[in-house]
Amino acid sequence: MDNLLHPELVDKAREVIAANLAAGRRIAVAESCTGGLVSAALTEIAGCSAVFEAGYVTYSDASKISGLNVCLDVVETFGAVSVATAWAMAQGALESSGADVAVAITGIAGPDGGTPSKPVGTVVFAKAERLAGPDGLTADQKLFDASEGRSGIRRQAALCALELLMP
Repeated sequence: MDNLLHPELVDKAREVIAANLAAGRRIAVAESCTGGLVSAALTEIAGCSAVFEAGYVTYSDASKISGLNVCLDVVETFGAVSVATAWAMAQGALESSGADVAVAITGIAGPDGGTPSKPVGTVVFAKAERLAGPDGLTADQKLFDASEGRSGIRRQAALCALELLMP
């Protein structure tokens, strides 16, 4: 076995590393539902240290608050799976790491934990760019196909996060 991870993740990570190296950007990732999968994909690429600054796995609400400085009020008001929390996670990763760009992922990979308003497969992403200021912040919510199960949702979310790291 050449790679530990799904070939699609490794291929996308290779593109991300090369593109950010060419752009002279350092990147960071704040992960919840992907549990470090994006960081693992990036570090599967030899030479990633020229680009990859830090990866934070903040699975619990408490770790989002203590590790990424997400405000308790944000989590309590909007929930862990929300644009507000993803934004705060991305901003926290950017500030903690000193990277140029950070992407955050938070969601419900299942098979349990979904609600009618946030079903299994709901994943929220945010991207923060240091030099762009508030205008450099983007966020999006996606509903991934839950029929692929927990692993499929996590893989789809990791691929989306990697795409967001492209310059």
